[in-house]
Amino acid sequence: MTSLSQFAAARKAFHASLLTNLLTINAKGVPSNADGSNTASIRIARGIADLLKAETTGDRMPGQTSGNHFESLCADFVQRTFLKLGHLRPGAWDVHQVTGRNRLEIAKYEQYSHLVALDRAAKNDSELAAALGSDYTITPDIVVVRGTEEDERINVPSLLVDNDVTTLASLRKINGGLPLLHASISCKWTIRSDRAQNARSEALNLVRNRKGRLPHIVVVTAEPTPSRLASIALGTGDIDCVYHFALYELQETVKSLGMEDAADMLAVMVSGDRLKDISDLPLDLAV
Repeated sequence: MTSLSQFAAARKAFHASLLTNLLTINAKGVPSNADGSNTASIRIARGIADLLKAETTGDRMPGQTSGNHFESLCADFVQRTFLKLGHLRPGAWDVHQVTGRNRLEIAKYEQYSHLVALDRAAKNDSELAAALGSDYTITPDIVVVRGTEEDERINVPSLLVDNDVTTLASLRKINGGLPLLHASISCKWTIRSDRAQNARSEALNLVRNRKGRLPHIVVVTAEPTPSRLASIALGTGDIDCVYHFALYELQETVKSLGMEDAADMLAVMVSGDRLKDISDLPLDLAV
């Protein structure tokens, strides 16, 4: 028997964790990631669940609970996979789920540290606060962070830097900068029409408000319906890419159900590099 690659094993473990108590099927046969009022959503979600061998019976978790749990499992998957790519992307890396919903979470990182001063100014000036609104407050669900580097590490191959040069480089620890935000990951257990654009708004705020290098901005979702996936996956300029928790199973399901329009829409998103499987995410983060 051929052994699984480590990423394939991590994907399988990720799905196994989901099936424990998050991806469940209720007494009416509706999976927890389906829209119970949408027949196509139920059929597709059930097909994915069957391929993943979902057996847990139970009602859907409350929205916030399911969302937090999905974030935690996604963070665990990225930790298990991306952190194995040190030979491709060396660095002092940290991957973690953001908890507490600190409205200035991203101000902890170099590219957005100036937002602390902006927030302070807004608190002292009501007109400025009204003009700014909340466009500068972004709270990612998961962050991938690169720590700054000591000169001893930078100079391993030879004396590359000294006190006379590279005095403003963000990566150099001696320059006193904060850790660098490498990626902001937004997790959406499902995508509903009234909330579909939240991820885009957050992404645009990350683009507009940063100083320096833009971090990867991605979305991970378990939404089963291709039309709803398209609402955030199609188009460019904000989100790098959308990653589906079970893209292969989704593709197989719509094909087996004879949903030609859904299959065509998926093909457009996949061929256009707008939708990928979660197993693609770690290597894309290594770019």
